[in-house]
Amino acid sequence: MDYINYIIFALIVIFIVQRLIPVKGIRNMTTAELKNELKDKNKQFIDVRTPGEFKGYHINGFKNMPLHQLSQKANQLSKDKEVVVICQSGMRSQKASKQLKKLGFKQITNVKGGVSSWR
Repeated sequence: MDYINYIIFALIVIFIVQRLIPVKGIRNMTTAELKNELKDKNKQFIDVRTPGEFKGYHINGFKNMPLHQLSQKANQLSKDKEVVVICQSGMRSQKASKQLKKLGFKQITNVKGGVSSWR
């Protein structure tokens, strides 16, 4: 019985660690760093929050692509340009970054802290 408990514990630890470790090929930046990069025309800025959240407040230059529609809308993005992803707190943008990576995007940047830390 103890053997099974150890296996369950190990699987839980592995699951948690995988969620926290940054994914290879995904850069992270702070909102302070974002301020310096917003004018860069070689970057695509996407906000993966809901349309309601986006309408309520968004950063100029960001295009709304809700997380649940990202796979369908990713073809509107260029794989040759860096994609900068933001959400409310950084959790959904991290998920979106992983999705984009799986879809073949090479240059992806997640904004840590999201729109909450921008204001």
